[in-house]
This record gives sequence, C-alpha cells and structure tokens, in this order.
Amino acid sequence: MTSKLEALRSMSTVVADTGDMEAIRVFKPTDSTTNPTLILKATQLPAYAHLVDEAVQWGRRHAAPPSAVTDRLAVNFGAELTKIVPGRVSTEVDADLSFDTAGSIAKARALIADYESRGVSREHILIKLAATWEGAQAAAVLEKEGIDCNMTLIFSLAQAIACANADAFLISPFVGRILDWHVKSGGGPYNPETDPGVLSVRKIYAYYKTHGIKTVVMGASFRNIGEIEALAGCDRLTISPQLLDQLSHDEGALERKLSPGAIKDAPAKLGVDEKTFRWMMNEDPMATEKLAEGIRTFAHDLASLRKVVDTRLAAAA
Repeated sequence: MTSKLEALRSMSTVVADTGDMEAIRVFKPTDSTTNPTLILKATQLPAYAHLVDEAVQWGRRHAAPPSAVTDRLAVNFGAELTKIVPGRVSTEVDADLSFDTAGSIAKARALIADYESRGVSREHILIKLAATWEGAQAAAVLEKEGIDCNMTLIFSLAQAIACANADAFLISPFVGRILDWHVKSGGGPYNPETDPGVLSVRKIYAYYKTHGIKTVVMGASFRNIGEIEALAGCDRLTISPQLLDQLSHDEGALERKLSPGAIKDAPAKLGVDEKTFRWMMNEDPMATEKLAEGIRTFAHDLASLRKVVDTRLAAAA
C-alpha cells in the first residue's frame, strides 16, 4: 500500500524543512529550505564540521567579520543541498535586515553572487525574506532582477497580498505558530478542520487561485501530520524530518483537500498599499505578535551562529 508521504507527493510538492542532509537523502524532497535556527543546529553535528571549517578558514584569509562568515556558511550549506535536491534551495537574508529594504536587496545580491561564483545558478535558489512591508518591497526589486524570493513568516492575508503584489515567487504561511497563539490565548480544542493555522492557509490559497495570482503557496511550520493532511493539495508543503518520517510509515488513505477547481468561498480582491497593510496588521494581534516573535527568534539564532563563528575565528588565529 502507498504511504501517505507518497500520496502527498502526487498532490503537493514536498519540501524538507531542515539543514540535515542525511534526512534529505532519506526522504528525497523536491526542494529544501533552511533558516538560521536550522543551520545553527546543523553546525553542531560532526557530519557538517567541514562546512564550518571552510567558512572559518575563508574568514581568516579575508579578515572577514563574523557576519560575512555566517553568510559564507549559509551558502556552504545551500550549495551542498543543491547537490541533493532537484529543485530549489532557500537561503535566508539576515533577520536583522527585516525592516531594511536596501540592506535586504544588497544581501540577497551578495548571496546570489556567491552561489553563482560556485557554479550554482540563481534558478536553483530562493532568497528568503521576512514578509514585512520592507521585505515585500525588496522582493519586488529582486524578482525583476531574476532573483526569486521565498517570503517567510506569513501569518495573515495582508502579508500574502503584499507579497503577491511584489510578484514574489513563493510565500510560506506558517500553520503551527498560528495554532500556538490561539491555544495560548485560550482557544480550542481544535481538530485539523478547525485549526486556525490550517484555515489561514486555506484562505490565502483560495484568494490566490480565485484571483489568478501565480505566487506559490507553501504551507510551513507544522505541529502534527493532521495539519499536513488538512492541506493536501496545497502547491508546496515544507515538512520537518520527524513529520516526514511519520507520513512515510502511515499507509492510510489521504484525501485531497485543496484544489483550484474546488474553491467555494474566497475573499474579495483587495488593494493593499503600505497604509492598508500596516492597518490590517494592526488589527490582527496574532499576525503582528507572531511576525515580531519570528523575526526576534531568527535574529537571536543568527546572533548565536555569529558567536560560534567568532569563537572559531579567535581559536584559529
């Protein structure tokens, strides 16, 4: 009998949400996505010591600051991942640039230049940007240059529309973090069909498909396989190795839940300029809080990664 993972592959593009290359080899996803948290964890594994060593040695030769070395390290991981996955690898712009349009553009261009210097074409890479207003404006510039963007930390329709207006290649609406907020606020109990994170992604998917928006919807941040099953048919789903493993061992039936031709209710098309975007976010405490929290978390882990690099640079001096 076919596993739910194989059944899911027939409906959605499966993406590995990890920097662990061994897990990627096992589950054979089409794409892979990383962030500072995942790279920080991966650097603690002996299997990836050579990637860290190379970045540190490069930093020493060029007298580079820790921030440049962590960029090098991110591309080291990304370049290795491109040898494993046939599709796209996402590499994240520094979280502390989330409100800096010009800085985000410059960082994205530098990351792409590093990839291309290694023979990895930009068609194999997605640049991850936080879905702030500034991030969306950066994406609008980058997409015109042929640098495709993965807009992360999506918690609201306002963010999804701003990213669509920028012609972003892909958005990553977060499911589990939305559920976390509602549970903490006293909501529930929830099942997969009432899960507020699932409902948020379904709403965005319906909006995009109804209004002919080409931006890819990639559900992310799952807490359980029930959430994944409830979004079967979404364009892409990025899934942790633990949940990929559960899906690979479950041979039950999997029903397609999302399909462009089966949308019944979709929000009316909205014009979202900066003023409207900021007002809609202001009126959505969950989205405002989770976006800020996500940026802080990624920034904290990026700072931790830079400390690891700084320590290694000092030891190698």
